[in-house]
Order: sequence, then C-alpha cells, then structure tokens
Amino acid sequence: MSDTESERRILDGTAWSDFCDALKRAGDVVLRPGSPMDAFDRAEGFRYLSRLARVALESYIEFADPLFPVLRRPAHETVKIGADNPDNYYQSAAISGAHEYRLSGTRGTVHYLGFGTYAGSYGSQGRRGQTGYLDAREMQIAPDGSFEVILACREPAGKNWLRMEPDTSSLIVRQTFEDRAHERIAELRLERLDGAEKPAPLTPAFVDRGLQAAAAYVHGTAALFADWAEGFARRTNELPKFDPALAAAAHGDPNIVYYHGYFELADDEALLVEFVPPRCEYWNFQLNNHWMESLDYRWHQIALNHFGAKARPDGSVRLVVSLRDPGVPNWLDTAGHRRGTMCLRWVGASEHPDPATRVVKTADVAKLD
Repeated sequence: MSDTESERRILDGTAWSDFCDALKRAGDVVLRPGSPMDAFDRAEGFRYLSRLARVALESYIEFADPLFPVLRRPAHETVKIGADNPDNYYQSAAISGAHEYRLSGTRGTVHYLGFGTYAGSYGSQGRRGQTGYLDAREMQIAPDGSFEVILACREPAGKNWLRMEPDTSSLIVRQTFEDRAHERIAELRLERLDGAEKPAPLTPAFVDRGLQAAAAYVHGTAALFADWAEGFARRTNELPKFDPALAAAAHGDPNIVYYHGYFELADDEALLVEFVPPRCEYWNFQLNNHWMESLDYRWHQIALNHFGAKARPDGSVRLVVSLRDPGVPNWLDTAGHRRGTMCLRWVGASEHPDPATRVVKTADVAKLD
C-alpha cells in the first residue's frame, strides 16, 4: 500500500474503521465451535483479546520503529501469550536486518539468559521463525559482569554476535529465574549503531500500517493458540512431546524441548504428572487456561520448576494438579479452572523423558506411595 493511499485512509477514517472491524472479527475465535462454551472460559477469552489488543498497539504503534528500538515487556502478569513461562522476564524490541545494533549491560544473577532474533510475527504473512540465538553461557562476559553483543547479519571479529538475517524483525530476550526471590535480572540497553539521533515525525503511513499489523497480530495470535489448544484437547490429561518445528515457528527457544497437553478434571479429581528429571539447565511445569495464558501466578501456585519442586527418594518427581489442595508436596492449583492447557519444559536437557500422567480421586492422593 502506497503512502498516498495510507494518507487517504487516515483522512477519511478507513484506517481506524478497518482496525475496529478486524478486532470484532477476532471475537470469532472465542465463539468458534471448538472453543469452550461456558461463560467463565468465554469471559477469559474476551479478556485475552483485550490483552492482545493492548500489547499489539504497543508493538506496532508505540514501539514499532526499528531505527530507535526500545526493550519492553511483551508478556507479564497481565499479558499472557502461548504458555508464557511464569519464571521468565520477557523483553522484546523491533529491529531490522538492514541495520546493526549493540546490546550492552550487566549479566546479573538470573539463572538463564538467552537472546533470539526472529522474522515475522503471529499475524504476519510469509516466513516466521528464528534467525539467530545466543545463550549467555556462550558469551564473553567481563569479570564485573558487563558485556556487549553485536546484532548484525555479518559476524563481527572478536565480539559476541547475535545473528540477524535480512528479514529479521524482532529481538526477544528470555531471562529465566530459578529462584525469583534471590536472583537479579540482567540490566540491558539496546541501540542502533548507524543513522540519525532522533526519530522522524509521525507519518500517516506509519499509523495506517501499524493499525493493520496490530489487528492482524490479535487475530493471528488468538487463532494460532486456539488451534493448538483444540489439538491438545483431543488427548485430555496427557502430556505428549510437542513438534520442535512448530515450537520454532512460534518463536520458541531452541534450547527447550516442550511437552504440551490439556487437562480436564472434575471437582474431586486430580491429575498426577510423574517423571524422572533428566540432567538439564532448568525444567518447569505450568498450568494455563484454554487460551494458553498461564494461570494467575500472582495469587496461585500454578507452576513449579527444578528448584522449587520436591523430589522423592528415588529422584523422581510427582506433580499433583487439582482444584483443591490434597495436602501433599508439589500441588498445583487450577485456580478455579476445570479445564485448560499445560506445559512441561526441559531446557538444555541431555535426554527428554516422556512424563507419565494419570487421573485419581483427590481424596486418594495422600494415600499413594
């Protein structure tokens, strides 16, 4: 679409009308036959769309200029997307493979730190996936914890390099806590290495295209993860390994092997998830709603990781998912949900054991060996 056409769309209001119409159509994802039909899950679905709209406008209007990138939080306590990890401090920024950038800061003490560059978004057409990845364990870091990373299509000599490709459009940072109460995140600064010092004035084309991209993101994100959830729901209360290619296309971390499933429990039932953890950098298990938003971890114990979970004498772990507390270790609170999705992650694992699952009566959990 030409700049002239965008100016016309701004002047006559078409840009805004199209944006509003597209948001309305996104509601069809919540109402489609495969989605839950009770008022509780639908209310969460419409709240989910409002959250996606909020983050989409930030992504494609407020912080969309790759010439002046800003690290921001795209997922957090009130914006939840695609089984977002409660242990993660997510950051992202708009960048472009046509430029080079410097990411600098101090390492902090957070357990895991990873940087990824990506092409496309959940609502975009064409290629979508990772264009480069750098784990802090691979980086040169000064004794005082300071470091610099160059983001570029060509590798710089003697420096930490995060690869980009010509169609790279975003940077995603994952900072993963082992013990959130006692760890400190990395302090980061992102800057472009070439060009003007101040942004140019706003243009009609920027707003028109930003509104279109934001609307596409809302619908694309909602539809993508609704498709996933409906697929998981065909095998309730199981936790199979997820296709790595699909995870990569959805901007997953290449160091992670994911297991996704769908729980559906009566009020008096509990789901047991049992496994022997492999040697790995980190693992966690979490509960999400149907829309693949992590449940509210501010007020409920909906996730456990390798640090917080209690192992049995033989090294195995049993997690218990239920509406009510059965009075045993490793209870995960469904926070009033009788159905939803769930996710297990192995990060940097030497092997990938499949977890076992079974449903029992909550009253019987304490009697199990």
